[in-house]
Amino acid sequence: MPEKIDDLLPTAKEIQKQAAIKEAEKADEEARAAAAAEAEKRALIEKLSKPSGLSEDEKVRLASSVIQRAVRNGLKEVQVYRFPNMLCTDKGRAINQMEPGWEKTLTGIPKEIFQLWTDYLKPRGYRIQYQVIDFSGGVPGDIGITISWSS
Repeated sequence: MPEKIDDLLPTAKEIQKQAAIKEAEKADEEARAAAAAEAEKRALIEKLSKPSGLSEDEKVRLASSVIQRAVRNGLKEVQVYRFPNMLCTDKGRAINQMEPGWEKTLTGIPKEIFQLWTDYLKPRGYRIQYQVIDFSGGVPGDIGITISWSS
């Protein structure tokens, strides 16, 4: 009978060893998932930091569509884009401080949107606002771009 007890009931040391192995496997899996998420985030930021590849005509049509939909819904402004502060050369500091020349810190798609506004929307009376909309950990995070048309 003593042999069967040993088969049925492992020692505390054996259980501790099994638990440590499971804990290490779980930590390894979490580390792999975190690394994959970080790689995905870097790839997205890399993609967003480059031009969209849309033609000027496509950009204007897209802007018109977004604005018309907002108007049909009774809105006087619409957030057209949200992006991580890392797409600004200063991580959003100049936008947060509303410094003159903040638009020079833009890269990629956020820069394209500003240029679209400058070339086509501003002359037609539209306003644009870039604003930090997320302060994770007390520092500037995501930035929102809002187009408005009311006085």
